[in-house]
Amino acid sequence: MSEALRGLLATEPAVATVGVSLFADALRSQAVDVTETVWNPPLDGTQGDLYTVLADPRRVDANSQAFSRMVAAAADLIDVRPARDALGLEPGTFLHAGPPLEWERASGPMKGALIGATLFEGLAATPEEAERKLIAGDGITLEPCHHRDCVGPMAGVVSPSMWMYEVHDHVHGNTSWCSLNEGLGKVLRYGAYGPEVIDRLHWMNSVLGPLLQQAVRAAGPIDIKAIITQMLQMGDEGHNRNRAGSLMLLRELLPTLITADAPSSDVAEAVRFTGANEHSFLNVGMPACKLAALAAHGIPGSTVVTTMARNGTDFGIRVSGTGDAWFTGPANTPEGLFLGAYGPDDANPDIGDSAITETAGIGGFAMASAPAIVRLVGGDVPFALQATRTMYEITVGEHPTYQIPILEFRGSPTGIDVTAVARTGILPQINTGMAGRVAGTGQVGAGLVTPPAECFTGAMRALAQTLRP
Repeated sequence: MSEALRGLLATEPAVATVGVSLFADALRSQAVDVTETVWNPPLDGTQGDLYTVLADPRRVDANSQAFSRMVAAAADLIDVRPARDALGLEPGTFLHAGPPLEWERASGPMKGALIGATLFEGLAATPEEAERKLIAGDGITLEPCHHRDCVGPMAGVVSPSMWMYEVHDHVHGNTSWCSLNEGLGKVLRYGAYGPEVIDRLHWMNSVLGPLLQQAVRAAGPIDIKAIITQMLQMGDEGHNRNRAGSLMLLRELLPTLITADAPSSDVAEAVRFTGANEHSFLNVGMPACKLAALAAHGIPGSTVVTTMARNGTDFGIRVSGTGDAWFTGPANTPEGLFLGAYGPDDANPDIGDSAITETAGIGGFAMASAPAIVRLVGGDVPFALQATRTMYEITVGEHPTYQIPILEFRGSPTGIDVTAVARTGILPQINTGMAGRVAGTGQVGAGLVTPPAECFTGAMRALAQTLRP
């Protein structure tokens, strides 16, 4: 026996395994300490495309540029305006969340929200008449929010009369918008369209919107990015938990809101409504994240994801280096916790533009900053910590501003790289609300979900095709 082998056997062996856990389990049963290497095979059907895209000499620099632009993007709340003015939204045009969709393929909550918007705009007198108009396409056009640099939570339906937050990135010159938050329960964005939903929308249209407009214009630009930075260190993750962010937004608005030119009863109700809504910040946080994604979009050779969005039927992504093409797959149904007597059979597949938060590095990617989120969406605290750690495996870098205290102020994982997803098989982690499958139900719970792998295999194929003769 050689001296090298004698030396090896004189010490305790250090054993590492790769692959199925059977090997590690067999060694542990013999009292051997084992280090398991975490490894996943590449996504099925991506290997040839993956090699082609990884060899693109532009990719590393292009992704570095996309990441730099994403984290440098500013987000200032500058105005509140009706969609017809802010977006140039024409009568009869409705925006919706997610990739392009026709009425025939729309899910229950999406159909419910579109029926509600038709009633709200006075284009129909009853839900039945609204549905007939939508089926026939009678003077009604459907268009994704993202096609107008807008984002909408859940169903995301925006009609011309609805008031919008306007958020501006002065660094790159982009602007994004989002509707006002209606609160929780039976609301339009979850597909409810009863009289109480329409009445609330009319109150938001006639009272809340004009008051917020006065308050925002008088307060001057409000730095939404700075609020996100703080809320991540106060127990929020920016998607399903927005308590600290909502209170900080109200703090910025309150001095000019209470001095607005309006009846004191209207001001009091606007303050009460906004203060009681723990998710009011989400509707300014989403366009802030959209601005970060817009800044990174359209860079040749970049494999960074700049849109993740769901319409209740399809999940779609867009990638910086492939322009405005959508890559879609069937939306998965979230798993999580349910309200009241609702259960898994009541939940609709994933829906909403709010996954723009994860696209920009917060939400499910920052679960470690908000371990209490597991009481809403399911899982446990170790899962929340591990979810964030895992997302570092599929992102380009760590956000220099969005930091996570429990991870020793490590920056949140930012800039999803399609090649990293394809190479590791790790899919982005998303926190989300759950809409009822049946139109008119409203919210039934909240949970966790990932995109379908087809989105990323499709994007890999398109990226590879741009490189092949």
